[in-house]
Amino acid sequence: MRRCSRTGCTEFAVATLTYVYADSTAVVGPLATQAEPHSYDLCNKHAHRLTAPRGWEVVRFEGEFSPPQHSSDDLTALAEAVREAGRVDRPIEAAPATGTGRRGHLRVLPGPSED
Repeated sequence: MRRCSRTGCTEFAVATLTYVYADSTAVVGPLATQAEPHSYDLCNKHAHRLTAPRGWEVVRFEGEFSPPQHSSDDLTALAEAVREAGRVDRPIEAAPATGTGRRGHLRVLPGPSED
């Protein structure tokens, strides 16, 4: 469980605050699944009392903020994924034999040719 980002607050976080600078908007929504560097986790009190600078708009989630609940299905799916990743006999995808490819910021180089 993550704590509220406000200084001196020890409550558990239930919401995430993100700023959209291009639109002069502060967005308060349900707690993000992971902590992000440019967002702030807020407790229930701070999520509801948040104000924005003059000229900015606050967009707030209309429902009640509640701590995240993980079902047994989520935990089972996570365990299955970890088990699958750790299997020694799982098939490994080979890199393309010719040319190069890109995926995001990664580059695939051709393997040594077998002449």
